[in-house]
Amino acid sequence: MTSNAVDYDTLIPNNVGLSEDRRLLKALERWHPGYIDWWKDMGPNGFQESNVYLRTAVGVEKDGWAQFGYVKMPEYRWGVLLAPQVQDRKIGFGNHQGEPAWQEVPGEYRAMLRRLIVIQGDTEPASVEQQRYLGKTAPSLYDMRNLFQVNVEEGRHLWAMVYLLQKYFAADGREEANMLLERRSGDIDKPRMLGAFNEETPDWLSFFMFTFFTDRDGKMQLESLAQSGFDPLSRTTRFMLMEEAHHMFVGESGVGRVIEKTCEAMNQAGIEDPYEIEAVRALGVVDLPTVQKKANLHYSLSLDLFGSEVSTNAANAYNAGIKGRYQEDKIEDDHRLLSDTYPVLKLVNGEIKGVEENALTALNMRLRDDYSKDAGKGVGRWNKIIKKNGIEFEITLPHCAFHRMIGEFANISASPEGTLMSNETFSQQKDNWLPSQQDGEFIQSLMRPVVEPGQYANWIAAPKVGVDRKPGDFEYVQLN
Repeated sequence: MTSNAVDYDTLIPNNVGLSEDRRLLKALERWHPGYIDWWKDMGPNGFQESNVYLRTAVGVEKDGWAQFGYVKMPEYRWGVLLAPQVQDRKIGFGNHQGEPAWQEVPGEYRAMLRRLIVIQGDTEPASVEQQRYLGKTAPSLYDMRNLFQVNVEEGRHLWAMVYLLQKYFAADGREEANMLLERRSGDIDKPRMLGAFNEETPDWLSFFMFTFFTDRDGKMQLESLAQSGFDPLSRTTRFMLMEEAHHMFVGESGVGRVIEKTCEAMNQAGIEDPYEIEAVRALGVVDLPTVQKKANLHYSLSLDLFGSEVSTNAANAYNAGIKGRYQEDKIEDDHRLLSDTYPVLKLVNGEIKGVEENALTALNMRLRDDYSKDAGKGVGRWNKIIKKNGIEFEITLPHCAFHRMIGEFANISASPEGTLMSNETFSQQKDNWLPSQQDGEFIQSLMRPVVEPGQYANWIAAPKVGVDRKPGDFEYVQLN
């Protein structure tokens, strides 16, 4: 049984009829204590007893699906929520195009589906672990609350994947669900599965960049999985997308507020040249070239999350009807791609060239291109802030060959403009393109907590509108 209303009568809020599936309910209840232990150990450090003004889902409709209120994070009502079922839904692509969507896992695709769900599930607790110390240097209670909202929703997304594993994959699923609580971001022995989720998030500018760039990869992956012929996965990810949108808002608006405060400070001080870095830093704000370096870093790390540009695994998942393209249902073609091609940038005889590849094997490249276009729109909005303030500077996305560890350009030395060079030359120029140790130390020097309601650190502007339209001096987090 599924419904749009959320049942709060069980330990695990849900709209999937857990009270009628006692075996599954008991399995999830057995998993629950380990999750809470993980949250207390690896969740926001030092704030487990604080009352936080958070939103909690009470339905799955697009309008009016959440309510706000104070809650201690370990008592947050994480749950299992699926988007409303589409009646008579058909598979929209691949070899099974036009067939009824599956309500159970097809045996021949069991391993492939489990792998996709586990990888998606592993990213959710990883980001919580990466961000666990940020609350202690929050630039405001508003930002602290947004951090914690992102964290609890990543926790709920973990629950979403664990539900699928426990319900549809029997003993294998239970084992995978337990392992999701055992891996740790950055751990030498049991790291998280994807590289970007083992990186540190040492400061708030990193957090904003992460939620803008890396959570946007999450959006693209979820959009692709929302097209899945396995209907429970489609419905799960469709609801997750509603929450993921907030994470990207936190990132885009956060970086935008950093830029706005920098521009305002420069204008007040009469500094016209954004490359007068020491003079700008002396104002206690982040200089724009350092914002660019941070964007270069997080964008390139996020590109690696898409995997190899040419991938038989991606083609197999598409043919199987398990993972589609970004907004597959809005693309006008045959949704089979058997004879189609797609341009892929590759290193050919020492030069970067466009090569036409089979569209099926180039699905990762297409998804990455969609990602870059989407990210570019947000960067464009940052540049409007700079232009509005009359400063000549433009943030750009680096070339896809820059600073890559996976795919066609893995370990190739290239500039942000895509100019190939020797490893030695790259090492000499690296600090001009990526955050240096000195840059990191400067940003860390700004990371001083501001916990008075309505007050903000010197390096970031106040938001235009408060959460839930609360007034500027609202106490978003009640500290103990």
